[in-house]
Amino acid sequence: MIVQEVFELGVRGVLFFIPAYFANAFALVFKGKKQIDLGKNFIDGKPVFGSGKTFRGFFLGMVTGFVAGVLTGTLPLLSFLISLGALLGDLAGAFVKRRLSIRPGDPAPVLDQFDFMLGAAILSQSWMHLDPRSIIIVMALTPLVHLVSNTIAFLLSIKKVPW
Repeated sequence: MIVQEVFELGVRGVLFFIPAYFANAFALVFKGKKQIDLGKNFIDGKPVFGSGKTFRGFFLGMVTGFVAGVLTGTLPLLSFLISLGALLGDLAGAFVKRRLSIRPGDPAPVLDQFDFMLGAAILSQSWMHLDPRSIIIVMALTPLVHLVSNTIAFLLSIKKVPW
């Protein structure tokens, strides 16, 4: 009984966060040239977000996440909020990484796996409350999903490193 409940909560959570996974992954696939921070530095002299965060990647990642969500049955507004939250969370993670002098593309364990999920959870929960147990299960699965998707992106030459 407990195993079945955990499985059902996990499936609900994964389906709920499909827009976040797609938005985050496809922002990288559709990377562009025009940086969101316009190449500017923050008051500490370091880039605001870095060269990997582009307008094209952000908007096309958001569209991809939105479409993936709608196609899997997520309400359009919720799909939009989850996708937007994921990308804003990713930007926040990039901001933190630059403050810590971590270069774009270099790994930041934990932060890399959870920044987009945290952003998606925070923004989406204002519209629809997902069972906290589902969120916990999905957060536990996310490092594995992150590892697999990054490995695939590396093998397809979308990423220069497998992390």
